[in-house]
Amino acid sequence: MSEEREGVDGLGKIDPRAEKVFPADRLELAEKYAAWLADAGVVRGLIGPREVPRLWDRHILNCAVLGEVIPEGVTVADIGSGAGLPGLVLAIARPDLQITLIEPLLRRTTFLEEVAEDLGLENVTVLRGRADAFHGELGFDVVTSRAVAGLGKLLDWSMPLVVPTGALVAMKGSSIEAEIDEAGPVLKKWGCAPPSVSELGVGVLETTTVAVRVVWSDPARVDWPPVPKGGQKGPKGGSRKKRR
Repeated sequence: MSEEREGVDGLGKIDPRAEKVFPADRLELAEKYAAWLADAGVVRGLIGPREVPRLWDRHILNCAVLGEVIPEGVTVADIGSGAGLPGLVLAIARPDLQITLIEPLLRRTTFLEEVAEDLGLENVTVLRGRADAFHGELGFDVVTSRAVAGLGKLLDWSMPLVVPTGALVAMKGSSIEAEIDEAGPVLKKWGCAPPSVSELGVGVLETTTVAVRVVWSDPARVDWPPVPKGGQKGPKGGSRKKRR
């Protein structure tokens, strides 16, 4: 483990654990993103001022370990992306992924676009709108989210975006087992297989990340077609709006 390196823009020292979850050539991008969160993220109300001292452990590293359960080279949608957690973090840590950030609020999409442009994240697309606005238009291998809603609502918003061979992979808290029990009727309505829960970041984080994964019980019965690799064109002919 190398010594702590000075961060950028006065943020302070980078958490040395970042070297365990970010490729060496992406550490500088992670630092720059942390600086964005600590500065513009706070000024624009996307991150609370009290969160700045714990940006790395509670937010950035907490999201980066989600990559442990995301396959290589797939398309990912982050719904309710907010400040880009976990979407922008995954785009930095996993350049093999194609990330679409879906967020309804203009001030947040503006922030996301500015950060993606500044960091040169060519694997990021930003879409403004609610997740359900893209039902029937877009499909993804993985649909993720962080602190957006309870599992029941999350299924309603996310599963129509999940291609037959894909999965919902959401960050959750310690109450996930109760959420799964409560969401039983919704899981049945959508024809989902029993969810699986993973503990991520073991040996890296002080407080590990909990993720729930939901897939279709019978992909052949999903009544919208799979999305071709390399694109996200849906059954109605919709296509991704490119980030400007």
